[in-house]
Amino acid sequence: MKSIPVVLLGLVLLGMGCGKGGSDTPEPPPPPPPSSFSFSALKVDGSFNGFSYTSTSYRPVLKFSFSTKVNQATVSGAVSFKANAGAAVPYSIAMENNDSTIVIQSAGNLSPLTRYTVSVATSLQSKDNGSLLSAIDVNLYTKIDSSRKFPQITDEQLLDKVQQQTFKYFWDFAHPVSGLARERNTSGDIVTSGGSGFGIMAMVAAVNRGFITRTQGLTRMQTIVAFLKNTAQKFHGAFPHWLNGATGAVVPFSTKDNGADLVETSYLIQGLLAARQYFNGVDAAETTLRADINTIWNGVEWSWFRQNNQDVLYWHWSPDYAWQMNLPIKGWNECLITYILAASSTTSAIPKSVYTGGWTANGANGFTNGNTYYGLTLPLGPAYGGPLFFSHYSFLGVNPNGLTDTYAAYQSQVVNHSRINYEYCKANPKTYFGYSDSCWGLTASDIAGGYAASSPANDLGFIAPTAGLSSFPYTPVESMKALKFFYYVLGDKLWKEYGFVDAFSLKDPWFADSFLAIDQGPIIVMIENHRTGLLWNLFTSCPEVKAGMKNLGFTAPYL
Repeated sequence: MKSIPVVLLGLVLLGMGCGKGGSDTPEPPPPPPPSSFSFSALKVDGSFNGFSYTSTSYRPVLKFSFSTKVNQATVSGAVSFKANAGAAVPYSIAMENNDSTIVIQSAGNLSPLTRYTVSVATSLQSKDNGSLLSAIDVNLYTKIDSSRKFPQITDEQLLDKVQQQTFKYFWDFAHPVSGLARERNTSGDIVTSGGSGFGIMAMVAAVNRGFITRTQGLTRMQTIVAFLKNTAQKFHGAFPHWLNGATGAVVPFSTKDNGADLVETSYLIQGLLAARQYFNGVDAAETTLRADINTIWNGVEWSWFRQNNQDVLYWHWSPDYAWQMNLPIKGWNECLITYILAASSTTSAIPKSVYTGGWTANGANGFTNGNTYYGLTLPLGPAYGGPLFFSHYSFLGVNPNGLTDTYAAYQSQVVNHSRINYEYCKANPKTYFGYSDSCWGLTASDIAGGYAASSPANDLGFIAPTAGLSSFPYTPVESMKALKFFYYVLGDKLWKEYGFVDAFSLKDPWFADSFLAIDQGPIIVMIENHRTGLLWNLFTSCPEVKAGMKNLGFTAPYL
């Protein structure tokens, strides 16, 4: 056997070592991670309009397209279809375009006028397990169900129904001790002085229409008046905004607003005087009721609220904070009635200079307007007239027809204010879904998440039934259109135990579950004024009111 040379043996061993311990050849690189993918297109019922859709069908078809094929096994876990309240909506899934498009459709009909959200999460994966770059949310607002929700009745029957159902707020839901109106349907013992004044006027209309008997109305009035006269806290004869309906103690409206509220007091006195004129019987019960109302009316120290004899009235006074609220009552706004009553008082009247210098500022400081909106000239107040309650609260009792003074023809003021509000909603410059010649009315009301004084200059997209319906004397045709739409078309959403709910929005469907005394009352009263002029005739028949209005320089056929 031949021996292997040492050098050769070393090379052989070296080669063997290299083969066993590794090689200079690099390891193959790891496979690249799956690439992410993106959303590329959306269609809802065949069209694209961003990610929010109004008036969609009750079974909309949504198509989500992506930049690559989608892993079908991940679709159901990534897609959600929910109603506004969070409830899951059953749906079907289909694939198109070689699995790059997901087709979603609800399993059944969606509810009308309801918001739904269809979402695709980033957990959606592509065929090669890539991740969706960003989530997708699509908001759907289903269309109005235009079918009639209630049987057709005559216009007069419809007005009867609205007045009678709305009156239940002040009759069935009145505070059991005081008989006064609760601030709203969730207020417990909190009653409102101004809203109670509206409710008293509504009660007069209810007696006159036979919704309750005269005896029933008189008995409730005796309860209310006795409570106001003997139990309720008063400050220089004026009532607070809120009271405890059981004890009569003031409930602060805000920290410093824990005493007299002269404007709310004027709404209450307006109602009491109308009731005084209505319950005009010679029997002891109605005679005593009138005397007690006079005691309350004559006890208000209107002139004292001039705060040291200034030529203006002040809204608030507090036993703890005196005049710190420091809010002079000057217009144009909802407070004309305050000056009329202050001038009409037989015990504490203001001179005309307080009206002209304070309320009207002699026509300066924005009191007069004179501009034209939608072809309608507005004599007084802010641009477009402000919220519609400016033309309601004082005119529940004060008849604007034929009423004039130095500054305005008040019939033109309230009619044009209402028509401007109507024309604005009809024109719908903010393109809110649902606004129309049958769906209009901007005023102070609840809104989603709060409360706002809506107007054409502050339009947040919320319609309040009280706005159009309390304008019946001014816009009878337009108000009837609104009433029929609210009742027949939206009645399943709006028409409840106390009439129409406070407000609603169709742009992002929302319907209040609230009722407010200051909104329900004017509906009843102003429909009655439209039909018979009852509350106008009663209030303006007060001899003190006639004298006071004349002293302020008003002229009218009834003065």
